[in-house]
Amino acid sequence: MPEEFKLLSSQHVAIVGAPFSGGQPRKGVETAPAAMMNFGLANQLKELGWTVEFQDNEQEIVELEPAQDPTVLNLKQPKFVSAVTEMISNQVRERALQGKFVLTLGGDHSIALGTVSGVFSAYPDACLVWVDAHADINTPGTTDSGNIHGCPLSFLAGIAEEHPDFSWVKPCLKANRLVYIGLRDVDDGEKKILKELGIKAFSMHHVDQLGIGKIVEQALDYVNPDRNLPIHLSFDVDALDPSVAPSTGTPVRGGLSFREGHYICEALVNTGLLVSADIVEVNPVLLDEESAFQTIQVGCSLARCCLVKIGV
Repeated sequence: MPEEFKLLSSQHVAIVGAPFSGGQPRKGVETAPAAMMNFGLANQLKELGWTVEFQDNEQEIVELEPAQDPTVLNLKQPKFVSAVTEMISNQVRERALQGKFVLTLGGDHSIALGTVSGVFSAYPDACLVWVDAHADINTPGTTDSGNIHGCPLSFLAGIAEEHPDFSWVKPCLKANRLVYIGLRDVDDGEKKILKELGIKAFSMHHVDQLGIGKIVEQALDYVNPDRNLPIHLSFDVDALDPSVAPSTGTPVRGGLSFREGHYICEALVNTGLLVSADIVEVNPVLLDEESAFQTIQVGCSLARCCLVKIGV
């Protein structure tokens, strides 16, 4: 067993495809898993010494789409999002329990309903590092858009209003097990939630002020003070500056640099506690071919970075 993954039983990565766009209105993000795999991600991970398996889930997700999916309690496409994320949750849980590193390729960030639920089911004492320009902790009652990719953390933290389509989601995330890095576009309702729950959130102002090294250290001090808990990383590429990852659905200027984004992955890997990761919101169809290629490339680079220890 590799030293840097002491929580895992083998150097085996299970890639779970989540080709899904139902948590937001922009089409194209569902093509990202195939685009990243076509870029050669599996071979790249094999070259790093990992055994690789891949579940693409393309047909499975097509078959889950309901004929009718009206807005319910302000949330759009709730039946479709719920069905897909429950399936993803089961797949992630099964692979995590097998001692595999689980790498989920989105898709929009609503898929975190599934990935976080699955990881925390396998590792109940885990912590979550959420790298994103957005907080994604709106509840059905606070979201203006009704897009579920802005709401997953409210369900996972148990603060969302009861919703008939998401009864399967069991609250698994305590406030002291969640930390944000890279925030810079947070809704007023979300700011209130973060303050009331006392959730630690490092904005880009903090990154500029302290540097990414200190930010990651302080983030880990908060969610994993004794450095003994499994870590799940959920990385939205819009956390990166649009000059780095331009082809994403909700870009916000002033984000993480290429190196800052990769440093986060490197630092988490070097703890020996990273057991799973999501790479989400790569959208290959939004801009020109060069921008799409650049963003796919960065997504694959982040994924590789989650699976190799950086030596001195």
